Amino acid sequence: MQLDSQKHSIFKNYDHRSSQAYCVLDAQGTILNKDVANSFDDKTLLKIYEWMQKIRVADKKCINLQRTGKMGTYLSAKGQEACQVGATLLLNKDDWLLPAFRESGMMQIMGVDLSKVMLYWMGNEKGSQVPDNVNVLPISICVGSHIPHAAGIGWAERLKNGRRIALASFGDGATSEGDFHAGLNFAAVYNSKSIFFCQNNQFAISTSRKLQTKSQTIAQKAIAYNIPHVQVDGNDVLAVLEVMKQAIDLAREKNIPTFIEAVTYRLEDHSTSDNSSLYRDKQEVEQAEQRDPLRRIEIFMRAKGILTDELKDQIIQKAQDYANQAFEKASLEKDPAADSMFTYLLSESYPELERQRDLLLNEINQ
Repeated sequence: MQLDSQKHSIFKNYDHRSSQAYCVLDAQGTILNKDVANSFDDKTLLKIYEWMQKIRVADKKCINLQRTGKMGTYLSAKGQEACQVGATLLLNKDDWLLPAFRESGMMQIMGVDLSKVMLYWMGNEKGSQVPDNVNVLPISICVGSHIPHAAGIGWAERLKNGRRIALASFGDGATSEGDFHAGLNFAAVYNSKSIFFCQNNQFAISTSRKLQTKSQTIAQKAIAYNIPHVQVDGNDVLAVLEVMKQAIDLAREKNIPTFIEAVTYRLEDHSTSDNSSLYRDKQEVEQAEQRDPLRRIEIFMRAKGILTDELKDQIIQKAQDYANQAFEKASLEKDPAADSMFTYLLSESYPELERQRDLLLNEINQ
């Protein structure tokens, strides 16, 4: 497994013993790596910021919809916008995304309409239908179960000499599941064109990072499988993008899988049915808010003269219109028929399945 010392310097030089996450901007928006920071032109920076605001605004909209009874349980991505944008913005549109349950922003960037994301959390299975040209798998609620799938898709792409790669995103808790280890081992052995992206938001539901694993870093778990790995500041969108650029090159050009630990923080509850004040201090959350990824990139963009109050207001208004229109579109969808699960799950039916379908319809019609 050969890594170009210059082209893949972040992975080549990473040492988990230092516990220093790769960073381009610090929490105050100060530039720590001028070469990388200056490599992003104004147009790209505005695109990054616009997507981060769209995700933040849509997230708030979904929480409000749940609070007013118009949506079921929802899992917020607030505070993780840099991870969402950084992980997917550089992917090709025909690459594969395998999301867990907190990747709503990633799904939108890859081509899933926000209305579909909303439908899913409204309990409508039509929300799992994506266009034929969008390679985003359904949301994986089972923790870590999609990780071996990403290894398999990446392996298939290598066997076909394809250019597409597979990105699996998951939380820190998933790295304590067996599927995580099986997936990384398989990817390493078979040189899968895969990237494994961990959004370490410090909590596996209510279990803190320090209690759910004893690893000094989560990134170092890849050592056992000889997979290039790195810990990056997940609130620094420029750093995440730079790491992803190198990981994408390794997967697409070298058939080398990578593992990325993006250190971030979940600013909201685990879900709208959770009360995080029962297991974390208010002061801890307030401190985390000072590392808000949107605040960090805003400071940087204002210093460059790219972002003004007026432009920010315009971007937020556009994001609000985007979220409102998506909900209006989702609201027009009718609930699928109760027996639709029997018609779209498999390409062909069989007698036992038909019997179960008849039982369901008889129960409904009584």
